Parts: sequence; C-alpha cells; structure tokens
Amino acid sequence: MVKAIVGANWGDEGKGKITDMLAETSDMVIRFQGGANAGHTIINNYGRFALHSLPSGVFYPLITNVIGNGVALNIPVFINELNSLLKQGVPKPHIVVSERAQVVMPYHILFDTYEEERLGSKSFGSTKSGIAPFYSDKFAKIGFQVCELYDDELLMCRLENVCTLKNTLLEHLYHKPLLNPRELFEEMVRQRELIRPYIGDAVEIVQSALGEGKQVLLEGQLGTLKDTDLGIYPFVTSSNTLAAYGCIGAGVPPHEITEVIAVTKAYSSAVGAGAFVTELFGDEAETLRRLGGDKGEYGATTGRPRRVGWFDAVATAYGCRIQGATEAILTAIDVLGYLDEIKVCVGYEIDGEVTTKFPVTPLLAKAKPVYEILPGWKTDIRGCKDYDSLPSQAKAYVDFVEEHIGVPIRIVSTGPKREDIAVRIK
Repeated sequence: MVKAIVGANWGDEGKGKITDMLAETSDMVIRFQGGANAGHTIINNYGRFALHSLPSGVFYPLITNVIGNGVALNIPVFINELNSLLKQGVPKPHIVVSERAQVVMPYHILFDTYEEERLGSKSFGSTKSGIAPFYSDKFAKIGFQVCELYDDELLMCRLENVCTLKNTLLEHLYHKPLLNPRELFEEMVRQRELIRPYIGDAVEIVQSALGEGKQVLLEGQLGTLKDTDLGIYPFVTSSNTLAAYGCIGAGVPPHEITEVIAVTKAYSSAVGAGAFVTELFGDEAETLRRLGGDKGEYGATTGRPRRVGWFDAVATAYGCRIQGATEAILTAIDVLGYLDEIKVCVGYEIDGEVTTKFPVTPLLAKAKPVYEILPGWKTDIRGCKDYDSLPSQAKAYVDFVEEHIGVPIRIVSTGPKREDIAVRIK
C-alpha cells in the first residue's frame, strides 16, 4: 500500500510533520523529487530539525528511508545533515540512496547563483541550491548518476565534455572563472566515498517492499503551484511536485498509490517570486509572519521571510484536484487564534469577471481576491488534541474550507509538535 504526502499550495504547508507522524505506522519513506532547495521542519523528542535532503522517516530506526532516482542529490548536504542528526542523539537511520539518483555538481550551484545575478530584478527568487541547472543537465543528458561516479575513465571523460560546454558560458556570458575538469574529478572522488555506504538498488528494494505488502510513504517536496508543468510557470521549481511523479521518481507503479494526502495550511505562505493573490503587506503581514510556524514564517532553507496571506480556496481546490487528493490535512490553524475576523478567498476577479477556476500565470497576475469573512475564535488552541473541544468558530472555519476545496479534511494540526494533532474524521 502506498500513500503519497504532497503539498496543495506553494510548499511550506507542514508536510514534514505529517510525514513524520504517518511514518510511525509505515515500513518505508521515499523522497521522490526535488533537492536541498526546500526544508521540512520537524519537532520531536530529539529536538527541532530542518530536513533538506533526508526523508522524514529518519527518526524511526526500523524504517527504510529511500532517496529515489528522481531526487537531486547534493552529497555534502546529505552527509552533513545525517551527521547533525547523529550528534543530536537520533539513532542511525537505515538509508538507501538510489544508484540511479543524479548528483548536484559543484558547478550547478555556481550557475544558479550566476544566473540569478544576471537576471537581477527579473530573477525567479531561486534558493541558489543548483536545482534548475541540475534538472536542465539531467534532461540534456549531461548529468551524472550516482553509479557513474565509480568508473574513473567514464567520469573523467564526461567531466571534460561538460567543462567544455560550461566554460563557454562562464567565459562569454557570465565572465566568471573557468572550471577545471581535473579538480572536479578529485572532488567527485571525495564525494563518492562519502556516499558509498548508502548506495543501493532502490528500484528493486521498493519493488520487493510492495510485493511483500509493506506500508510505503511517498514524501513530496514543495507543492502543486510550484510544479514545472501545472504550477505558476515560470515561477516554479524545476521538478514535478505531484503525487503522480512519485511513480517515476520512486519507481512505483501507478496502481500502487491508493491514498494521496494533500497538506494545506490554514493561511497562505510562499517563498519566491510570482503572483500571490491573497498576499498581505505591512503590519498585518508581519504579525501573521511572526506568529506563524514554530519560529515564524521564515524559509527552512534560506531563512528568508515568507510571503503570507489569507487562505486561498481557489488555489487550494486546484492544488488538491491536480494532486488527485483523497483527503486533506489542515495545518497551523492555531496561528489564527489572535484574529477577530478571518478572510478566505473564494474567487478571483479577472478583467471584471469572477471565477473559481485557477488560471494560467498571465491571468493570475491580474487576479483580485474575492473574500468571504468568517468570525475568529480569539482563543489559544495550540496543542489541542480533541477536535470536538475546539471553539465552534474554529470548527466552522474547517467546515468552510472543506466545502470550498472539495476534499475531506480528516486531520487538523494545532501546533508544530508531532503530537499537536486533532483527528476530525475517524
């Protein structure tokens, strides 16, 4: 049985906590796309963690954690993150890195930085983690699979070819120092030894687990609106953030995915550029940003202040539908407890007409939010575990959101900790 946990919005919905929670009853957790450009924040008995590369099942020693072939693997980040866990007393997790996963090369991060510099005010708000150059090379067939790092002749030959291409851009477009293939070779020899103990035939391991009826979780990064094809292109990530891509990025047959859990936050937040219809500004935004999350709404990877706004039912309904969500989980509802009134965007006004359909990016940039206003509950509900004991206004808010996104909300998260969960539908 395979469950996919994905984001309904821009990312930052609280997927890490939900994966960590559901991992307790799972046998395997698989990261299937993305790289170290986004983080999943988890708070448990060991402390507070921001995972960028590791699957969120690493806190359970009996779980197999897989980094699938669809992941952009930054080896130094992976190793540093793992060592950090061990230093904080987390038992050594069982991790398998797919031999087919591709590697974020040192020059990918350089090119990401150089391109954002070149674009200036027209930049995409990249985290500068090398993700766009990585996926560009992957599909141009000049990337490096993990398994290729262990063939010296092949590695050196391919590095020389790549450096010829990259140095042309470095010299004539970016005016930056050129790459040295021998230095790159020595660096990747060093990195391959770091990752060697974790490499395995992940495809076979996953297929065997499915054949044995194991419980498998697919862990997505970011959310629907950051998907390369169906998100707010070009202000997107460079991988597919949908549950459907789990079939490719983890080697899982489509019919095996029986549940898709879309995580959405009780308000909106986003990092990066692009239209954000319900965005708040000034003191109103700063208050929500300061109270949001466990340490405020700041990126787990970049530390940048997140853009924040009211809940967007149009975007979320679209996100759940595109993900094929069988249920939704609403997180961070406790954050809204300071408000007298809460706005929910239920439509977009575009060129004088109101629609509930999520539009393409050029039209999205013209959209103005159409709000309905709900009463707040003016009560601290953080940590509440009994859904029935929540204030009637809070439960009415959940009912309203559920009606407008068209997906049943089974669980409401009332705080950042693993145990801050109220089950609504049993």
